[in-house]
Amino acid sequence: MLLDPPLRPGDVVVLKKSHPCGSREWTVLMAGADVRLRCNGCGRVLLMDRVKFSSKFKKRLIASNGAGQN
Repeated sequence: MLLDPPLRPGDVVVLKKSHPCGSREWTVLMAGADVRLRCNGCGRVLLMDRVKFSSKFKKRLIASNGAGQN
C-alpha cells in the first residue's frame, strides 16, 4: 500500500477497528518496515509490521510534515 504523502512520525491515522479503550485514532511514532503507533485514547503503544498495518489502515486524519521529528 502506498500512501501519498508517505506515512511519517506525527501522522494521526484511523484504523478499521477500535481499540478496547474505545478510540480509533492513533499517532504514528515510527514508520518503516514496522509501524509503531500510540493510541490517542489511552496511550498504549504497539508495534506491527507494515503488511498488517496496511490491512488495518482506514484513513489519515492529520498529515505531519515531519519537521522536528526524530
